[in-house]
Amino acid sequence: MRSKPEAPENFSAMRERWHEIIFEADTPLGKLFDIVLLIFILASVFVVMMETVGDYSVRYRTLFFILEWTFTIFFTIEYFLRLYVVHKKRKYALSFFGIIDLLAILPTYISLFIVGTQSLVVIRALRLLRVFRIFKLANFLSESRFLIDSLKRSRAKIAVFLFFIVLMVCILGSVMYLIEGGVNPEQFDSIPRAIYWAIVTLTTVGYGDISPSTPLGQFIAAIIMILGYAVIAVPTGIITAEAVKTDSISLSTQVCRYCAKEGHDEDAEYCKYCGENLHPES
Repeated sequence: MRSKPEAPENFSAMRERWHEIIFEADTPLGKLFDIVLLIFILASVFVVMMETVGDYSVRYRTLFFILEWTFTIFFTIEYFLRLYVVHKKRKYALSFFGIIDLLAILPTYISLFIVGTQSLVVIRALRLLRVFRIFKLANFLSESRFLIDSLKRSRAKIAVFLFFIVLMVCILGSVMYLIEGGVNPEQFDSIPRAIYWAIVTLTTVGYGDISPSTPLGQFIAAIIMILGYAVIAVPTGIITAEAVKTDSISLSTQVCRYCAKEGHDEDAEYCKYCGENLHPES
């Protein structure tokens, strides 16, 4: 068992306290901070959406501008505060939430040089994933990890299945080009366009922009439509089979001070990712 790592001397009790408020949701102040953060995220996404509505964008243009920069400045300060309180800044900056936090503020600054990029701030909606940790919905955290593990374990089988699907649509598209190309050249004018039709038909999307006109072509189309249900069912069965083999675990909301990662077992004392003590104050 690892000995308790000593925090750097320049990490004062105040910085540890701020880490608890910003990253943890187990204390009243921590939960309050995160709830305020979620409100700001929802409000900022709402403002961006309203900016694209013609009447509102003209009538409230100044208000939207002020609100957007207010949100951006708030999120910028919050991002640098997160960098300030973590022990290993690079770990947080390159983590999933670290990258999302950065992407949430960049579009507004980029819009100063490239007009229209401020619409990309809807990326902030991804930060709402913190709602599971904030309200201690640990069951949802464990279930998400359960689903991710199932997907990882089935990725090889799904890759083989997708490869087979690609081959099948190429063959079916080529066959339909041979059948329909001479009779219906306006729609089936090339093999790539016929492959596009095969993909649309096999996935049961059915745009209707291209359709066969010969009896044989319509018969093959009907077969492809039926096969489309198998395309949906097979990956589902693969993932379900792997899910049965995957054990669901109970996770806590604890965030590591050193690598900024979460998803630890409820009784964990050390980080499963970097090995550091999750409770250095104890």
